[in-house]
Amino acid sequence: MHSTIDHQEPNKPSRKKPMFPVNDRLRAYLKNHGREVKLPVLYNDLLHITYSLPLKDKLGNDTYWETVVYDMRDWEFIRSGLVQMYAILKTEGDLTFTSHLDVARIDYCSFGNSNPFRIRIVNKYNDNYDHYYIKIADASRIYGLELEHILSPNRITYLTNQNTLVEEHIPGIPGDVFIANHLNDPHTNKIRLAKEFVKFNERCFVRLLGDMRSYNFVVDITPDIEDYQYRIRAIDFDQQSYEGRKNLYMPQFFKENYALVDLCSKLLNKESIHQYQTEERTMMAFRVASSRFRLMELLNIMAKDQISVPAKLHQLRTELGDYFHNQQFYKCGSMGQLVKRQLKQTLQKNLKLIQKNLGKFED
Repeated sequence: MHSTIDHQEPNKPSRKKPMFPVNDRLRAYLKNHGREVKLPVLYNDLLHITYSLPLKDKLGNDTYWETVVYDMRDWEFIRSGLVQMYAILKTEGDLTFTSHLDVARIDYCSFGNSNPFRIRIVNKYNDNYDHYYIKIADASRIYGLELEHILSPNRITYLTNQNTLVEEHIPGIPGDVFIANHLNDPHTNKIRLAKEFVKFNERCFVRLLGDMRSYNFVVDITPDIEDYQYRIRAIDFDQQSYEGRKNLYMPQFFKENYALVDLCSKLLNKESIHQYQTEERTMMAFRVASSRFRLMELLNIMAKDQISVPAKLHQLRTELGDYFHNQQFYKCGSMGQLVKRQLKQTLQKNLKLIQKNLGKFED
């Protein structure tokens, strides 16, 4: 994929990333694009927990989640608000269907940066259930979600209100579970999976999304005419352009992803890898071209925001400048400016080709 790994320094992100507040300019952007709405329940309302029980998986292993219970005086307000919240997330506030929905369970995770609540909503008629997440609104995560929505092949549904962030559940098999249980399944098309990992690696590096260890992405499998197609999707966005090491933005350099990297090195030659990288950059360039005004609005806000610490900014701009042999990186004064410079560096060639071909049609 990209240049060989430096084994001397371990590729581990910061243990605990600080939360960065949502500033007025980002808040105005969220309102303008329909992300900031009035929500019936806020993150702080869910903190009034009476007691909790550890949540185990089907095999009895700890999941890092705990199921929380509330006092009856708080529960009716929370339950009703969470059902309404699901309607806002899924049907833009059409409450017609809420009478047959209920909250089956609320889980809380103290592991990780965002301390999320996972809400399980159940249909009372057929027991079908769905999930969504309520987290603290962190500016880095919001920039990550927006960049995913604009630049990736995936659309993202999320909402904010004050210090609360609500995210839809992203379906798929967690990467670590997939590697353990499905990678060597005879039905798994390993070449297609390797191709998708190359593309995923490229997407993360181009938009500087960090910490894509196997448990921070899912594998979405779609049956096709004669086989299966794969899509690897990020599910954790709070490491959007925070870290200082360049390699932390390339999933290929995490030991947790070694099995997928090994697959690529065994099944793909250099020409194929280069082809898949070019394909992904071309698709990203098309998305930049079609959403350029929204993307520029976001990047201009991001460029003036502080979503990292000076030492990490200095390290990343130096490493990227050295990697690309481009002194423009050294001048970047914020992580937002670095993302803008990185997009220009990696997609410029593809954008020029798109503009050239558009010119032919316009003539």
